[in-house]
Amino acid sequence: MTSIVPAEAVSGRPGLHGRSGPAAGGAGGAQSDRAPAPLAPRARLFPSLAAVYRAQLSRARVARIPLLFVATFQSIGIMVLMRGVVDGGTEARAVVAGSSVLVVAFVALNLLAQYFGQLRAGGGLDHYATLPVPPAAVVLGAAGAYASFTVPGTIVTAVTGSVLFGLPMTHLWVLVAVIPLSGAALSGLGAALGLLAPRQELATLLGQLGMSAALLLGVLPAARLPEPIGWARDLLPSTYGVEALSRSFDAHPDWAVVALDLAVCAVVGVLSLAVATWAYRRAAVR
Repeated sequence: MTSIVPAEAVSGRPGLHGRSGPAAGGAGGAQSDRAPAPLAPRARLFPSLAAVYRAQLSRARVARIPLLFVATFQSIGIMVLMRGVVDGGTEARAVVAGSSVLVVAFVALNLLAQYFGQLRAGGGLDHYATLPVPPAAVVLGAAGAYASFTVPGTIVTAVTGSVLFGLPMTHLWVLVAVIPLSGAALSGLGAALGLLAPRQELATLLGQLGMSAALLLGVLPAARLPEPIGWARDLLPSTYGVEALSRSFDAHPDWAVVALDLAVCAVVGVLSLAVATWAYRRAAVR
């Protein structure tokens, strides 16, 4: 009688594929099947930050450009109105500097507070929480994208104000430092307000109040403000960017004082972005 069992299964010799019959299904094979797959490497901060920044920039390009025109025209309109009250000198420099930084406050503070408030209310933070990116990359990427939209409007406002009030434009290169540092401070504040506000409507209100504070305390000359309001002006992050830009209109600016104002603005920016990152972690786990 002819057997249908292969000879390799009886003898234990390897077959055509090099497997031995009993050994192939032994304990060693089962252990290799149950071995966990290696985890992917942790996402690094700077590549994640660049990815979030590009995504936010492309998403907000169409929606935010009309608002940037509104912010620019608003600041130019304020300078035109103040032209009938202020003739020149220190007060003119304060008006131009405050109106220029107001563009940053409108976009980086007001709109970013509304954006994060909307994300929290609509469950958008759940999407970001599932991404393999550090929380700081989400906050910094969004803040950087919104602050980038302020660059053309701030430059146009500063140049227009300089022509309107007859101020020198020799040192307007200071905007290279004023825009990112003021943007970082105001973006961090706006993100923190939007993430900490319990309701979307309250985030919108806080953003509007912050922009109004930047308008009143930044555009109006400090010498004409009452002393208690002057103390509140010192607490506003954009004040130091306004002061640095205002001093640059002097014929011979005191660069040590300008650098000190910018350094204070940078420190406030780091602190506000750190608070915004903490607020993001707090809101994402709820």
